[in-house]
Amino acid sequence: MAYEAQNFDHLLGTTGFSDVLMQNHFTLYQGYVKNTNLILEKLEALHKAGDTGPEYAEMKRRFGWEFNGMRLHEYFFGNMTKDAGDPEQSLELVKKLEQQFGSFEAWADDFKALAAMRGIGWAILVHDTKADRLINVWSDEHDTGHLAGTNPLMMLDVFEHAFMLDYGMKRADYINAFFKVIDWQEVNSRYAKA
Repeated sequence: MAYEAQNFDHLLGTTGFSDVLMQNHFTLYQGYVKNTNLILEKLEALHKAGDTGPEYAEMKRRFGWEFNGMRLHEYFFGNMTKDAGDPEQSLELVKKLEQQFGSFEAWADDFKALAAMRGIGWAILVHDTKADRLINVWSDEHDTGHLAGTNPLMMLDVFEHAFMLDYGMKRADYINAFFKVIDWQEVNSRYAKA
């Protein structure tokens, strides 16, 4: 069963994100889907041939990069909307953020500081269901920095391709634009499912 790229064209016209930037980003995402499928096909062929040597090992290592590149982008685009507003105080996630961080603003400040750190990667809000704790996590690469057993709730792509075209070196402006388009209903739904 091959993975299929989702269509995120409904995000075109989102305030703070040019259509050129978004279309470029969608193309990058589609490449991760394509490469995920290609690696799975190659791994299956190598395994059937009984060839589990170096090429097989490298494909296994590369798979995490491509798969997570696909999935993280799906979460990222999935937690954006053109019709965003401030999160409703009644959302269970907002209540949990306020309880744990002292206020929603304190959580947002922490997440924004994380996203503004030097380097490429992802800023991710995860839920550790075992401890019922929300954690803002940095992931340098698609396939490193993920906390085992946590569920991703919201993510922000802070690789340069996500903002340089529109914001140049002004990452903070990009982060603020992102906060204006977060689909809090979707993020809360992910929390409820976790």
